[in-house]
Amino acid sequence: MCTNYAAARRDQLFKHFGTEPPDSPWRDEIYKDYPAPIIRRIDGASRASLATFGIVPRKHIPPGVKVFDTMNARAETVGEKRSFSGAWKKQQLCLIACDAFYEPDYETGKAVRWRIGMADGSPFAIAGLWREWTEEEGKVASFTMLTLNADDHPLMRRFHRPGSEKRSVVIVPPDEYANWLDCRSTDEARSFLRLPPPELMRAEPCPAPQRATRAAGKADQA
Repeated sequence: MCTNYAAARRDQLFKHFGTEPPDSPWRDEIYKDYPAPIIRRIDGASRASLATFGIVPRKHIPPGVKVFDTMNARAETVGEKRSFSGAWKKQQLCLIACDAFYEPDYETGKAVRWRIGMADGSPFAIAGLWREWTEEEGKVASFTMLTLNADDHPLMRRFHRPGSEKRSVVIVPPDEYANWLDCRSTDEARSFLRLPPPELMRAEPCPAPQRATRAAGKADQA
């Protein structure tokens, strides 16, 4: 599961994704409930807006219900899980604009954060779902990343705890951005859910500051 990533910068949204960046700022590194830019179809056009990471924000979890994470949605069961099924069936698809994402590698015997991105260093888009919530300030959006089993992927199988299922986010190729956003059925959307060729990716150790390391470790245990 991916619970920490580097969001695309303002200039990347315009140059790579062809969208005007949102007016409000966002942090370089995104964690649960942080706002970050996503790209959606709004009134027939691709538009970037801020949404919070985790399709069910913590403040919308009912009192008395154990806190749960919704940063990632398993593509295999996305239509069955209550947190994601509504957005999936309504085809509320989005592109999550990224510069890199981070995963823990245990090959040294302890968790080491690695930075994963495109081999050519370009920004990229992770396939996501979005939904809206009504809050005091009006409508606000949230999002989740779609993931697939990566047990057989030469690169992504290296991450997460030994013995655990290996999973990877779904990366949408640039020439498929518009087609992904324009999907009109779940069957059509599923045709986009595949893992990227490992030769197009690059990964390297990128230890986080101590505080972030502890947070990432807790998330990996979830």
